[in-house]
Amino acid sequence: MAEDIGLESRKLEFSPGRVILILSWRGSNPKLKSVVLNSHTDVVPVFEEHWTYPPFSAHKDKAGNIYARGAQDMKCVTIQYLEALRRLKSEGHHFPRTIHLTMVPDEEIGGHTGMELFVKQPEYLELNPGITLDEGLANPTEEFSVFYGEKCVWWITVRCAGDPGHGSRFIENSAATKLHSVISKFLELREKEKKRLQSDPSLTLGDVTTVNMTRVSGGVSCNVVPSEMSATFDLRIPPTMDLKVFESKIEGWCREAGDQVSWEYHQKNMDQGVTTPNDSNPWWKAFSTPCKELGLKLKPEIFPAATDSRYVRAAGYPALGFSPMNHTPILLHDHNEYLNEEIFLRGVHIYTKIISSLASVPPLAGEH
Repeated sequence: MAEDIGLESRKLEFSPGRVILILSWRGSNPKLKSVVLNSHTDVVPVFEEHWTYPPFSAHKDKAGNIYARGAQDMKCVTIQYLEALRRLKSEGHHFPRTIHLTMVPDEEIGGHTGMELFVKQPEYLELNPGITLDEGLANPTEEFSVFYGEKCVWWITVRCAGDPGHGSRFIENSAATKLHSVISKFLELREKEKKRLQSDPSLTLGDVTTVNMTRVSGGVSCNVVPSEMSATFDLRIPPTMDLKVFESKIEGWCREAGDQVSWEYHQKNMDQGVTTPNDSNPWWKAFSTPCKELGLKLKPEIFPAATDSRYVRAAGYPALGFSPMNHTPILLHDHNEYLNEEIFLRGVHIYTKIISSLASVPPLAGEH
């Protein structure tokens, strides 16, 4: 496809079997910082019995809805990038800034052998990134969501050890009693944040801390009080939270539960970098101006989950998450994921305008 459009292409492989594909359209002034259009090529699993149509058939119904795993997350954006560049090329456009498409292999399982590794390599520096666009979310309203930051993802397992014994007795210092104390604290926070979101219309899911208990384990038999039990929690923390204070609070909960309580972080992102979503940022201005000209209503938000943009921002580069899908239910990872063809095709047109604008940004401070 790169050859057909007229783009350079190369493959990188920093982890065996995890291929990163880069397609490039060289600008007339390659010393200027580039426009990077990122997407991931992997998708989450499917449960076919819950799908109306085969999930990898891209079936289009009479309403023009295209059903497919990845229709929203994020094959749509990948194709919109490619078709936008095809149109711009065929119309004879040329831009001062180089445009790179980066296609990474493993965002859905954490990006650890894809973007997280990539941003640390000299090959990434050679791209000379200025602004990166990455995936966003559908929006069921007239508005288009655009994400200028992300929550910090913390996955933590708390292990509680205690005295074992027969299931017929009141065992003191039991693991279950300690775990109950810990679980109560986490779920109290969950309820508090849920109510805060529901009571304030100005807040989005990206503005509050989500807490979910995702795994509980322990015990060997119905009549034996276990000597160890554990619970795992998935926390998504907004950039407004003081992470050190929050970490101390969690440690306090664990200590209050009693002795022999330990905790382990499986993931603990500490970067709270955001990309300024106003016209003082020339990249934002270049992104938002064509959107306004097209009559799009942009809604700047903090992304409620996690994308590869977090690694880009942590490396010191601005990034915006944007999938041009309004009037569309959020169905990523869901059964019967679909995107309407009119929304999809309009997205191609939207990207031609945005990419043109970003690739035409005049030299910034420090550029020649």
